[in-house]
Amino acid sequence: MDLTYSTEELAFRDDVRAWLNANLPADIRDKVTTYRHLSREDYIRWHKILAARGWSVPHWPKEWGGTGWNITQRYLYEEEFGLAGAPMLPPFGPVMCASVLFKFGTPAQKERFLPRIRDGEDFWVQGYSEPGAGSDLAALKTSAVRRGDHYVVNGQKIWTTLGHYGDWIFCLVRTDPTVEKRQEGISFLLMDMKTPGITVRPLILMDGGHEVNEIFFDDVKVPVSNLVYEENKGWSVAKYLLGHERMGSASVGASRRELASLKAVAAREERDGGSLMDDARFRDRVTRVEIELTALELTAMRFLDKMRKTGVPPGADVSMLKIRGTEIQQAITELMMQAVGPQAQPFAGVDGGAVDPVVSRYSPRYFNYRKTSIYAGSNEIQRNIIAKMTLGL
Repeated sequence: MDLTYSTEELAFRDDVRAWLNANLPADIRDKVTTYRHLSREDYIRWHKILAARGWSVPHWPKEWGGTGWNITQRYLYEEEFGLAGAPMLPPFGPVMCASVLFKFGTPAQKERFLPRIRDGEDFWVQGYSEPGAGSDLAALKTSAVRRGDHYVVNGQKIWTTLGHYGDWIFCLVRTDPTVEKRQEGISFLLMDMKTPGITVRPLILMDGGHEVNEIFFDDVKVPVSNLVYEENKGWSVAKYLLGHERMGSASVGASRRELASLKAVAAREERDGGSLMDDARFRDRVTRVEIELTALELTAMRFLDKMRKTGVPPGADVSMLKIRGTEIQQAITELMMQAVGPQAQPFAGVDGGAVDPVVSRYSPRYFNYRKTSIYAGSNEIQRNIIAKMTLGL
């Protein structure tokens, strides 16, 4: 097993790093590193910068605008983004919907949607979770009844990330409510968010941010031509899509950047005549997280080595990256909160005290990152997947 990078791969990494240093807009980087939400305009502007470089969809086939990079180059590209404070493009269009279209879409669907996704013309969002159907996704109830050349959709989706930015949404809907096995009778539809009958309402999170939404569908007409794959076979599409979602959950580069920030903050926080990093118990906790992050990186490289040798996509054991990656992200936010104490409160200093505006974002960020162990399938579900599919328990 080879857990090192070749000279060519290291040169590629340096090229990506240099390009990001020269082309990442400072205001977008500042929003990422100070834990502020990016606007729709921020995402679109960054998407078009990447598209002009030919990097908006690096994993796509070359004939559709991809780069032709191998799996290691794509991994390095993503990790350099995390280290630089560059936002990855929201995955719903370029990664998730596009992967489904490449695998299951008709030629007409590919021609219609893929170029606009590549160029940042359409902002896509995901319609999966519902009240009572989150981790147990097969319990979804949003219905789609076929009437001639269109479906009529009624129901509700919830926790729709960036749904208020969306031009299009891909949804799992129930097209046959009579089946005994819940995974059957589900279909995968593409919907224009401007269609009459779609209502988006904000859900304000504990960090005060508007990131997720609930979406209501009231007699929404969707052309049958927007059905992906076969009617009632959408569960196969959903399983394929979730595999792509979990591979990118490790976020080693971003966690390395955040760990460095944590160390810098702890080094300047005074405790009993020294810095917080002089406290043996705190230093031990930071060291443990750093060791776990290194182990996560080596595990990711094991997957890379296997894929570049065999060309076979990762199996169920890729869930390890999602579990440990999100737990490490949460651990770092906890340590940042501990490092600055009361200053982490978002409203600290309102009575005249001077508070670092970045530090005062630690508390909202801590609350926001409680979600990481839930999205893309909760970590409890991921452990069950590993037990059943990898360990055979």
